[in-house]
Amino acid sequence: MSKKRIGILTSGGDCAGLNAAIRAVTRRAMEGYGWEVVGIHNGTLGLISTPVDAEVLDHKTFSGTLLRQGGTFLGTTNKGDPFAYPMEDGSLKDRSAEFIEGFRELDLCGLIGVGGDGSMKILNKLCERGNIPFIGIPKTIDNDVACTEFSIGFTTAVNVAVDALDRLHPTAASHHRVMILEVMGRDAGHIALHAGIAGGADVILVPEIPYDMAKVAAKIRHIYEHEHRSHALIVVSEAVKAADGKPVMTQNDEGRFNYGGVGHVIGEQLYKMTKAETRVTVLGHVQRGGKPAMRDRVIASAFGVSAVDLLARGKTNRMVAWQHRKVVDVALEDVVSHYNNIDVSGTLVHTARGLGICLGDE
Repeated sequence: MSKKRIGILTSGGDCAGLNAAIRAVTRRAMEGYGWEVVGIHNGTLGLISTPVDAEVLDHKTFSGTLLRQGGTFLGTTNKGDPFAYPMEDGSLKDRSAEFIEGFRELDLCGLIGVGGDGSMKILNKLCERGNIPFIGIPKTIDNDVACTEFSIGFTTAVNVAVDALDRLHPTAASHHRVMILEVMGRDAGHIALHAGIAGGADVILVPEIPYDMAKVAAKIRHIYEHEHRSHALIVVSEAVKAADGKPVMTQNDEGRFNYGGVGHVIGEQLYKMTKAETRVTVLGHVQRGGKPAMRDRVIASAFGVSAVDLLARGKTNRMVAWQHRKVVDVALEDVVSHYNNIDVSGTLVHTARGLGICLGDE
């Protein structure tokens, strides 16, 4: 091998800031170490494809616009686990050996993967099996990756939710309505909590804090009767359960179940209990796209540079993380064995309660 080559892929759901991370990895590798960078298409699928689906990245790849674009120009996937890959006959096949062979075919000496907690688990296991030097970069709008205060994409998603609340408020006030905003986040309520505080919500419901609809209804009545206000804003995280304790889910065309619809359930219950006119907005995938926020670009760039530096130092099987206003690296086994839920005793929950925001439990 005349020149050292490393690979980079994006895996899991898309988010804003991924292109900034790819750009940072490429520029640091080329300018700092004289390495060649290979961008692998469509996550793990690129390495199990025949032929391997990848391209060499260089300065021409980054004309200046990619830094500002959401999504990932390399493509990504959130299905098709190589350890249990769905075949056309309905069976599952272990294709991990093909992933490892694809890596060897590209003549790579290290891999950087940008992904969420699910992707980190799969990539870590794949690279351990193939003895592949690996560095993970955390990304997810849900901000649920362990060991890092922020993941790429989270800030942009929160900004979208706050903007939605800013737009819903005038309509709520004009029509004397309770506007309910359902946001993403999977099993963590970080988006709902951050957006609800920043957007002036009256009620925030998150999966980490069990709620009582009677308490929510009481909050709305209090607003009407004592705050002399005839409108309110409620933010609901998609994984919040219905009154029967079951998650509200929908089935897609592929037969997979996803969170979605709890906002409408809350709205119907609230109307029955208060007669308040309610309207529900489900942001859905709107939160994933759009122009990356400043913090997502900065963190993605810092993560990309540090990931390459770790490979250069021979320190692998690590994930870069943001802690105490700087990039650190943590063991992947610590990342994949934990989950970053809301700290119900933490600063933001205390802040919400201090502002008089109802969390459904008191």
